Formats: sequence, structure tokens, C-alpha cells
Amino acid sequence: MRLLALLGVSLAVGFLQGAAVQKPAGCDGLGNVQFVCGLAGPEDLVVVPGDQMVIASGDAAPGAITLINVRNKTTTPLYPSASLEQRLDAKTYDSCPGPIDPEEKDKFRAHGLFLRPGRNAVHTLYVVHHGNRESIEVFEFDTRRKAPALTWVGCAVAPEPIGLNSVVALPEGGFATTNFQPRGAARGRANMQAGEKNGELWEWHTATGWKIVPGSEASGANGIEISKDGKWFYMAGWGSQTFIRFSRGQTPVKRDEIPVGFRLDNLRWAPDGSLIGAGQQIPEAGGFAMATSRVIKINPNTLKVQDLIRYPYNDTFNFSTVAIQLGKEIWVGSVRGDRVARFPAPTSSGSS
Repeated sequence: MRLLALLGVSLAVGFLQGAAVQKPAGCDGLGNVQFVCGLAGPEDLVVVPGDQMVIASGDAAPGAITLINVRNKTTTPLYPSASLEQRLDAKTYDSCPGPIDPEEKDKFRAHGLFLRPGRNAVHTLYVVHHGNRESIEVFEFDTRRKAPALTWVGCAVAPEPIGLNSVVALPEGGFATTNFQPRGAARGRANMQAGEKNGELWEWHTATGWKIVPGSEASGANGIEISKDGKWFYMAGWGSQTFIRFSRGQTPVKRDEIPVGFRLDNLRWAPDGSLIGAGQQIPEAGGFAMATSRVIKINPNTLKVQDLIRYPYNDTFNFSTVAIQLGKEIWVGSVRGDRVARFPAPTSSGSS
């Protein structure tokens, strides 16, 4: 199987052969890997319908939600914004206490994202929010404007001690979100990394509020996606280093779990109907500080895995958390640093 494995000599030689494009100072390409800069911990990425815009989260200070122009690679802040409109949908989010506290400032974190496509180029953006409250914040994203903008429309505050990570909209309305690590759990991270089940998936609906999804218990429940018909969830087990598929609305729950060999983080649908997963492979020497960035493609029906990217730690880009495919490129985000990496999409295929 051929893959984009940039190791040893190939790392140095392959990178030096790449041609850099015009970018802000300090954003030069590294061989055949190019970058989009001007971000703050872009832990998650979502593609806006039309493939001309990408929204990036900001899970590091100063936290922000940022719009990336795919064509010219420029970035524009969407939130926080002095011009942000607020229009609470009190019917849908009747339990929401109000907008995000403006006094959060640098405490604001935008973690996982999901964009539900809407009519007439007006979409719904769901954001996992950390700050003065642990919540899913919901925005309307209007791309008809000359300068696309967000309007805050509601929220759902998570019950204690849920520690949110990723979110996905449900076909019938509402959303599902992962409890990655309960807040305040003693030795929670160490136990999770050892494979102990510590969290699960939750659904939220206007009428019923928060409820655990049966059969979703996992070690470090992380990235989440759902089938178009709403009958299957796909989840990343970060602590167990596994990919998990389980049924929705069936009794008993049908569940499959396969090892992937690294700490699987976010999941995203690819144009060909497969799932793209990104995460970190932690070496024995160096630990998390020297993680290799991994990206794989998963067939949601057969659970076959294709290796796409193995990118060793370097000071320019490291610790991948999400990957999306845009044409002939794979864009990879990271909770660390100020940039998204743009890799050439591998043209070969294979599975393991």
C-alpha cells in the first residue's frame, strides 16, 4: 500500500521540492505541504456548501470562529465580532439563558463544529463552547451577504459534569454531542488513555432535553458523524484508539469497534462517501510533545481503513485533530498553533 508517509530522508527531500505560494510572513510552505495561517488552535474544520469557504474553530487563546476563503487562503473572524447579531429562537432553545457572556473574552473556546446546510445559502452552525458555561451554541450562517456573517440564535447548556467535544446535527432536528471527559474527574485523562470507558454520546432535543444514547459508552468519546438516514452513528474512541460504529433507534444496539493504532480525534465525510479521520500517534520516546499526525479514510460499510497521511512532528505543524478533503487537497487542522496544513491528496488506494 502506498501512502503519504513523510518520514526520514523523504521528509527533508520531499519538502524542499515543494513550491511556496504567496502567504503572510511566516506562513511559507514546507515542501509540498502548504499552510493557511492567522488562526488560533483550529481544532475542527467544516466545509461550507459550494467548497469555497471553510469554517475553523478556535480551541486556544484567543478563541475564535474563523472563516477561510478557499480560493485566496485569507481568514476573516466570524466570532467574536462587534457586529454580531443576536436573535434567540426561543421556541427551539427555550431553556437557553441568553447569549454567550461577552466578558468571557480570552476564556472563550470554540471546540467541535458542525454545519447543517440550509435553504437559500443560509446554514446552521453548531459550536461546542467552553467558557463561562459548557454548551452547544447555535448560529445562523448567512452566505448571501457580501461579507458572510453569523447570527447567534440559541444554546443548550450541558448538564454537570459533561465535558463536551464534538457535535453533529440530527436529521429530525436537535443534535448529538460527545462527552469526552467529565469535568472535574480525578485522574480522568490517565484512565481514559489506558482505555477506561469514561464518557458517551448524548442527544438533545427541544422537547426532551439531554439524554444518553444507548450503547455509546466509550473511552474518550471524541469525533462524531451520522449517516444521512440517521440510523448509524460513527464515533472516534480517542482513549481506546478505535473507530466505533453503532446503530441508532435499534434494540438491541448493533455496535462494531475496530483498532486504528493511534488516538483518533475528529471524523468528517469525504466526497466519495467514506469517512476521513485524523488524530495523533504518540511515540514512546517524546510522548504527546512529539506526536505524529495521522489521517485515515474509513469505509463506513466494510470498516476497511486506508492510510492517507503520516506526518512526523516538526515545529511548523504538529498534532493533527481534523482532516477534510477539498478537491485535490486534504486540509488538516490542529489544536496547536496558528495554521491549517494543506497536503496533496494521495492518488493511490489501499486498506489495512
